[in-house]
Amino acid sequence: MQAWQVHELGEPGEVMRLADVGRPAPGEGQVLLRVRAANINFPDALMCRGQYQVRPPLPFTPGVEICGETEDGRRVIANPALPYGGFAEYAVADAAALLPAPDALDDAEAAALHIGYQTAWFALHRRARLEAGETLLVHAAAGGVGSAAVQLGKAAGATVIGVAGGADKAAVARDLGCDVVIDRREQDVVAAVKEATGGRGADVVFDPVGGEAYTQSAKTVAFEGRIVIVGFASGTIPSPGLNHALIKNYAILGLHWGLYNTKNPKLVQHCHEQLTELAARGAIKPLVSERVPLAGAADAVQRVADGVTTGRVTVLPSLENGAAA
Repeated sequence: MQAWQVHELGEPGEVMRLADVGRPAPGEGQVLLRVRAANINFPDALMCRGQYQVRPPLPFTPGVEICGETEDGRRVIANPALPYGGFAEYAVADAAALLPAPDALDDAEAAALHIGYQTAWFALHRRARLEAGETLLVHAAAGGVGSAAVQLGKAAGATVIGVAGGADKAAVARDLGCDVVIDRREQDVVAAVKEATGGRGADVVFDPVGGEAYTQSAKTVAFEGRIVIVGFASGTIPSPGLNHALIKNYAILGLHWGLYNTKNPKLVQHCHEQLTELAARGAIKPLVSERVPLAGAADAVQRVADGVTTGRVTVLPSLENGAAA
């Protein structure tokens, strides 16, 4: 089979190499899956750089989220068991963690439903306890996890303010359903949020960016608001001023979604059931902006790493000649 492998750490576009390798052999409790679609996540790029908390042994195949097919023909969502990741024709995954792919979504959409949407769902509902009628501020609203947060926020009955960088991404955020869109390159984010909320601020802030975005979050969060930290796509980990949190009465909440797979896997299953129901009634639908063939995976991972994509970029091993599917 064909698979992308990383033999040395560095930028994805430089260290990912497509090779002919043997199919991985499932270990105890694992299954072999034919990869129907593999979604690209920012951690894939971090893993190539050696900057992610999970560091598989070299060589490894990146790709942490797929829609796959079991030997008996079932379509499932899975997180491949590294080092045999999803940017390949076949991958292995833990049998106990397989989730049924929703009938309402095609392969690329199903592959993009898991990590980003679970992250957003846990952030908004488990950690921040978002309520209907509240205001939700989403940084990187046109990105993979940000677009999920926008859709889930709207589905929960919140007023959603989306922050995006540039006119194209702002247009995507608007199409996703944001009630207010702020172009951080053209507008003062803090002033724009205060204007949109009548000076009150946002009840919940969803921050996958860190850096300057977190500084803006602290300045725009409402009294008794909640800032949920889900990542640091900016590359800068902020140092919150706890005196500021005390004076303003807001909460800073962390979310590492992967911990639920070991700490409380039943919640992951419950979340998937909620997401499947929302997808069935059309309340959420992963924004798949690009569908690329297996040969284009390295370039696509690099573009995700560079922050120039919107929504989700998905690799389809059966896609030929780069044609859209």
